Amino acid sequence: MSSEGSLPAYYEIPPGGAIPEPGSSLKYKTGSWRVLRPVINQDKCVRCRLCWVYCPDAAILELDEEYVTSKGRRYKITYKVNYDYCKGCGVCARECPVNAIEMVPEPIGGEE
Repeated sequence: MSSEGSLPAYYEIPPGGAIPEPGSSLKYKTGSWRVLRPVINQDKCVRCRLCWVYCPDAAILELDEEYVTSKGRRYKITYKVNYDYCKGCGVCARECPVNAIEMVPEPIGGEE
């Protein structure tokens, strides 16, 4: 152990980039940073999962909710955006091969 006034030994320093408390990111809702928000058109979505894979904040949720499109196509899963953590980066919209995600202006005052 290092003495008072001296630098700590290498083994006393926590590793850089480490998260000392797992799951702590759930405490910090970052959705208020957004200027644009993604809106998923469930009728256009083909459930390719690319938005879910590429979202850097894990803000795209894959839910076990059945969805039937207006043309009668039945899906067993649905994708939704967790706006508490979505920062509005637009990666999901850029990666969507069928343009089912549109980036729209964030409502003023948190209106939905």
